[in-house]
Amino acid sequence: MTGAPAADAATTRRPAAGAALHLVVSGIAELSRGVRSFTLRDPRGRSLPSFAPGSSIAVQLGDGGRNSYSLTGSGRRPDHYAISVRLDDAGRGGSKWMHGLSVGDEVTVSAPSSAFPPVLAARHHLLIAGGIGVTPILSHARAAAEWGRSFDVVYAYGDGGGAHRDELERLSGGRLTVCASRAALHTHLAAALLEQPLGAHLYVCGPVAMIDAVQAAARAAGWPEARLHAEAFTPPALDPGEPFEARLLGLGRTIRVESGVTLLDALLSANVPVPNLCRQGVCGECRVAVRAPSGSQGADARDPEGIDHRDSFLTDEEKDRGDCLMPCVSRPRGEILEIEL
Repeated sequence: MTGAPAADAATTRRPAAGAALHLVVSGIAELSRGVRSFTLRDPRGRSLPSFAPGSSIAVQLGDGGRNSYSLTGSGRRPDHYAISVRLDDAGRGGSKWMHGLSVGDEVTVSAPSSAFPPVLAARHHLLIAGGIGVTPILSHARAAAEWGRSFDVVYAYGDGGGAHRDELERLSGGRLTVCASRAALHTHLAAALLEQPLGAHLYVCGPVAMIDAVQAAARAAGWPEARLHAEAFTPPALDPGEPFEARLLGLGRTIRVESGVTLLDALLSANVPVPNLCRQGVCGECRVAVRAPSGSQGADARDPEGIDHRDSFLTDEEKDRGDCLMPCVSRPRGEILEIEL
C-alpha cells in the first residue's frame, strides 16, 4: 500500500459529517485469544470526524450487512479509527469477515454514533468492563485520562482474555482492578460500590448477565437509576414472537414478518431502506413511526399494550404514547402493524 499523498487543501479537508466513510485497513494486531484490532485510515490522509467516548461505527460487511464496533482510540480530530473484533463462531459471520481482512483492504463505515456517552458533570466515573465489552470502556478511560477526570476501571475476563489490559493500566495510573471470575467481580463490587463518592456515575459494558448483575448490585447499594449506564455487546435472547403483517402506509406495501425474524430484517430484505446501527435496541438509529398497531383483539393505535417494546432507548413516556418503535427488537402484540414508511 502506498503512503498518504502530500497534504494540501483537498487532502486535509475532513470527509463530510454523517456521510459514509471509505477507509483502508492500515494495521492489524492480535490482542488476545480470538480478539484482533484493526486500524482504519482515510486513503487520502485526511482527518476523520471526531466522536464522543463510547461511540461506535457500523462496518459494511461483504454480504451487505453491517456490524457495529466500538471505537477505542482518541476522538479528538482522529487521523484513524481503531476497533477491536472478537471472533464469534456462533455469530452471523460478521466477525469472521472482519478477521479475514488484510492490510490494504478497503472498508466502508458509517460516521461515529454514540449511545453510551459519559456524563461530563459526574464527580467520578466507575468504569466496569466484561470481556470484549472493554472496547467502549477503554474509550471512556482514554477520554477521562486526557481531560483529567476522576475515574476507576474494573475489568473482568476469563482465560485467554485481557485485550487492551496493558493500555488500561497505562491510562488508569494504578486505578485498574482486574477480576478473573464472576465471583471475584462480585466480591470486589460489594465493597467498591459503597466507597464511591457522591455524584459518581457507573458505566458497564459486557454480557447481558454481567450487566444485570452489576446493576442489581448497584441498586442494592443505593445507587440512583440515573447514575447507572450500560451497553450490552451481546443482545439478550428475545422471544421470537408471533408472525404479523407490516403495512407500509407511504409505500402502499404489506410485508409478512415471521416468528423469529425482526421487523428490521424483514424491511431490509424487502429492499426498504431503514437506517440502523446497533441492532440491539440501544442506539435509536432505526426508530420508525407507527400509526395504528392492531390485532385480532383490536388494540388501539395509541395503546401501549399494542407494542411489545424491547428496546432500552425510548423513554417510558415515549413507549406509553405507542407511536413509534425500534424495529430491530420490538414488534406488535397483534397481527397487524401500520408504519409511516
